[in-house]
Amino acid sequence: MSNTFLLEVVTPGRRLLSTEISEFTAPGALGEFGVLPGHTAFVTVLKPGEVVYKKGGETGHIAIGKGYAEVSADRTILLVDSGEFSADIKLETVKAALAKLEEALKTLPADDPEYQATIEAYELSKARIKVKEHGK
Repeated sequence: MSNTFLLEVVTPGRRLLSTEISEFTAPGALGEFGVLPGHTAFVTVLKPGEVVYKKGGETGHIAIGKGYAEVSADRTILLVDSGEFSADIKLETVKAALAKLEEALKTLPADDPEYQATIEAYELSKARIKVKEHGK
């Protein structure tokens, strides 16, 4: 068995990442999960959050929007509606958006049709800040 596997992160606009890695963690709808080479195959829903992957001695971070993960023993594909590396993130813009989302969530009832989208935008903004702070 190989010590690495292929991780691909794909958005509607581009292939964000396609590289051999040794492990990663991602935000699943039922909680964070991790994958190593040779993992049992599965498909799951992703929620907005941070993907952390290891390649050699380096650790990489990507903020992702909602989507799906298809895991197999030698390849994982993350199909997400958005994805950003630290260099793509403007911290001031994200912090301003996060403040507006926090205010909206204080008054938005849970049964409002916009509630789930607001929660997802809030989670993505928090992930973007984490990724920017990691600087990779």
